[in-house]
Amino acid sequence: MAADPQYILELTGTFFFAISGAIAGGKYEHDWFGTGFIAFITAIGGGSLRDILLGSYPLVWIDDINILYSILAGIIFTYLFYDFVVHLRRTRLLFDTLGIALFTIVGTEKAISLGVRPDIAAMMGMFTAVMGGVIRDVLTNEVPVIFRKEIYASACLAGAVVYLLLDHFFNSRSISLAVSTIVIVAIRLVAVRFQLTLPAFKKKK
Repeated sequence: MAADPQYILELTGTFFFAISGAIAGGKYEHDWFGTGFIAFITAIGGGSLRDILLGSYPLVWIDDINILYSILAGIIFTYLFYDFVVHLRRTRLLFDTLGIALFTIVGTEKAISLGVRPDIAAMMGMFTAVMGGVIRDVLTNEVPVIFRKEIYASACLAGAVVYLLLDHFFNSRSISLAVSTIVIVAIRLVAVRFQLTLPAFKKKK
């Protein structure tokens, strides 16, 4: 029996986010426990919030040991190849972008499967993608990306909307997954490359 694409996405996104968290922890020379904790929280934070808001219990990582194995694999991968990955240009950006793209689709699909409205499903996809990174940044004493001018959460929301539209009109899961993931990655990387930002919120004088 073929593996469920949503499940593969969840494990892959978890792996990428664990790497992102481990890189952040290693930057401050934490020990194995400290770095592992940051990687763990980064990987499960968004999905846990999604499940709590949707009333889906047990939380996905409690019910599935493979989630923990994916996190452990990400931590070990980062440890073994740390000097290599940290010297790659924008390594953390790459893993973060891949993580948010995959988690956006996972969260959107899960919300739809639980019967929520499409607009709420898109928001759940966004929460799944960004909240782990928010917790990671808070733990490492950095300003969370969603509070900066960078296009981040809005890229996830756009990708979730694209997924829902494609799924509605074409009813092809593979096309919806591929196109929406590419949309999120493209928006995020192009925004960073050309320093594109959303308008600042200011009071009128």
